[in-house]
Amino acid sequence: MKQLSHKIMSLLMSFVVLLSTMSFTVNMHYCGDTLVETALFHKAKGCGMGMQMPSNEGCAITKKNCCNDEQVVVDGQDELQLQVDTISFEQHVFITSFVYTSINLFEGIDNNASSFEEYKPPLVIRQIFKLDETYLI
Repeated sequence: MKQLSHKIMSLLMSFVVLLSTMSFTVNMHYCGDTLVETALFHKAKGCGMGMQMPSNEGCAITKKNCCNDEQVVVDGQDELQLQVDTISFEQHVFITSFVYTSINLFEGIDNNASSFEEYKPPLVIRQIFKLDETYLI
């Protein structure tokens, strides 16, 4: 049971480190005001209604494109401390107390433990139970 809980906790901690350091992008393609496509990790393809840009040599008026691409970037944590050079006294006290309590947390109690097995029984001089007996007639 103890080994299984250690394996589960180490797996959970590795997922926390993986998810906190991973960064990704979400690409969204809007056609007008409506969202047409979203893509994770790659560029959104679009709706196929992209305008051709005409030459602007003789014309001062240009048409605005109805399609719009947006990109949301979620940055992961990149400032990880890979080595511990110095540990303060408070950190040392916390680490030792945490390890001590986590080791003793799963310590089982022996069900057959009895405190009187190591002691000798008292010497019986008189049979006390006969002195305290009462007989109903």
